[in-house]
Amino acid sequence: MVFNGKVELNEGADEDMNIAVIPARGGSKRIPRKNIKLFDGRPIIYYSIKVAQDSKLFDHIIVSTDDEEIADTAISCGAEVPFRRPYELAEDSTPTVPVMAHAVKACNELGFYADFFCCIYPCAPFVIKHDLAAGLAQLKKIPVDFVYPVTEFPHPVQRSMYRSETGEMKFLYPEHELSRTQDLPVTYHDTGQFYWGKSSAWLGMKRMHSKGAGLVIPNWRVVDIDNEDDWKRAEIMYKSIKYQ
Repeated sequence: MVFNGKVELNEGADEDMNIAVIPARGGSKRIPRKNIKLFDGRPIIYYSIKVAQDSKLFDHIIVSTDDEEIADTAISCGAEVPFRRPYELAEDSTPTVPVMAHAVKACNELGFYADFFCCIYPCAPFVIKHDLAAGLAQLKKIPVDFVYPVTEFPHPVQRSMYRSETGEMKFLYPEHELSRTQDLPVTYHDTGQFYWGKSSAWLGMKRMHSKGAGLVIPNWRVVDIDNEDDWKRAEIMYKSIKYQ
């Protein structure tokens, strides 16, 4: 399911408990100390904490980390760090769902019970509070376990190509070589920004993509920050949006 983000937000209409969890491990490789690297003058994790605060959706805003410096930075930005993430859940290959399942269990042990948990990535400076509110509204409205933002691919994936070792171009889907782009269905990809999920879904280790619905956001607010070039592009985009 995909939604365009234009939902009716009935703010304050219920008393469900919500908790934000920002997973921020210390061992990033491609961009060292990525989660607290300065972005437009502030540690990048600040922006995820700030949008969670401004949304007024959350009873607790928690950072899950294995790293003392990240913990100190998160606390200075106004987040809580009431537990430490175990090192075996801070590996390069550790998926998001086990990290969130650990956070939900840790919160329950602390007496922080919530109906809905939102995973907000620490390097997501383009998240806005309306997106968070719209995602929660959709999760409450439809029979899915997760809701997360998606955006359109800039070009139909059905006409995507790959380059052979000799430089020859080949279509991944040869049957669409002559298809007009306007005749092909719109496709989307995960923005890598946040994931609303039911508490039971995180604890049940369900797959957040195939068990979820997509909330469409514009692709001018999407940058997947994986390397230094992505970081530079994201800062340029952020400053452009900020000063407009």
